[in-house]
Amino acid sequence: MTVRQWDSGLLEAARQGDVAAVERLLALCRPDLRRYASRTCRTAEDAEDAVQESLILIYRKVAALRSTAALARWLFQIVRRQCLRRVLRQGHADTAIVAEETYLATHSDIDLRLDMAAAVQSLPAIYREVIVLRDFEELTIQEIADRLGLIPETVKTRIYRGRQLVREHLLA
Repeated sequence: MTVRQWDSGLLEAARQGDVAAVERLLALCRPDLRRYASRTCRTAEDAEDAVQESLILIYRKVAALRSTAALARWLFQIVRRQCLRRVLRQGHADTAIVAEETYLATHSDIDLRLDMAAAVQSLPAIYREVIVLRDFEELTIQEIADRLGLIPETVKTRIYRGRQLVREHLLA
């Protein structure tokens, strides 16, 4: 099960304090968080520690989550910040990561959304199209490839390059 396939009833029960629902939610999200952390953290050990710390934080704060639609973003943001904290504690901070986190911490949600919209609009059409389909319409790589008549590897490359361009636009 992927993060975007949550049962809204399960999330609502977890938000209401149902311990069994919270445990089920954590069990469902753990593989996705582990996969994301393994790409985001510097080492496998850091990734596992970040996931554990994230699960504890999610357990404590799930009642504060406002909507089901925000769940995936919220979960991955928690893991990403846990990875960044581990890097900062070890003194191996990458200046690009610190710049990104500073940008995110100093802008409101509305400003971030406006900046993101401008960044996506500034992309060349071939990148904008796959970014919208993947990140906003949440289609799979294969669905995008089928829709656009491309091979999955081309879609992955365009998503990667498009995201890099968005990141550069936001940090410029």
